[in-house]
Amino acid sequence: MSSDITVEKVISKLTSRFQPDAAKGMSSVFQFVLEDGDDFFIHIDDQMCTPEYGQHDDPSIVLRMDSATFIRVVTGQQDGMSAFLKGNLRAEGNVILATKLSKLFKA
Repeated sequence: MSSDITVEKVISKLTSRFQPDAAKGMSSVFQFVLEDGDDFFIHIDDQMCTPEYGQHDDPSIVLRMDSATFIRVVTGQQDGMSAFLKGNLRAEGNVILATKLSKLFKA
């Protein structure tokens, strides 16, 4: 894992990596609960992406993991399904949305 990649840097680049065409007709909130970092959520609505720190009142899906797992998944060093099967990532709510997350953002 590259030491210069941080959760904060990833969050700051989300809007520039967002693929609006992949979000047609989608209105969802992805809540990330990081065991060792700041929680944040991504609101996808009307082909717009809005990341915010904190807890959303009514997320569509909640993804729980530590910061290292988040960075490995985001950078492609670990597949999200692999992280889930190993118990490094837990999903609550509409878990089908987790499979769509990689299509919403370019690498």
